[in-house]
Amino acid sequence: MQTLTTNELALRFEEDIVRVRQLARTAATEAGLSLVDQTKLVTAASELARNTVVYGGGGTARLDVVQLGLRRGVRIEFEDHGPGIADIDLALKDGYTTGNGLGLGLSGAKRLCSEFELRSEPGKGTTVVITRWKG
Repeated sequence: MQTLTTNELALRFEEDIVRVRQLARTAATEAGLSLVDQTKLVTAASELARNTVVYGGGGTARLDVVQLGLRRGVRIEFEDHGPGIADIDLALKDGYTTGNGLGLGLSGAKRLCSEFELRSEPGKGTTVVITRWKG
């Protein structure tokens, strides 16, 4: 996979979530994603950025416009060093929440992406990598 452009930013405050949304939209446009795919990517990025700030205590987001053969897309990696997720399978179930939300954050983000990877270790943090491919 070839990386065409990269942006990285710290996620500490609510305002940073807005910045991730803006960068995701810009990257999606650059990758040639349709308006529907742009919206899906921005929605997933917004939810994962919020999780990084609220549950992970802050972290980073790295947004890459990528190319694999003739396919172009956007890859976003969210990383925090927060409490981690003890039961990933449970956390990915619709309706499961540790806060006041609807429990659709992780599972919803997963459905909105072409690829979804979640790694977490209790006490060490969480990394979520999403990719949305053109088409």
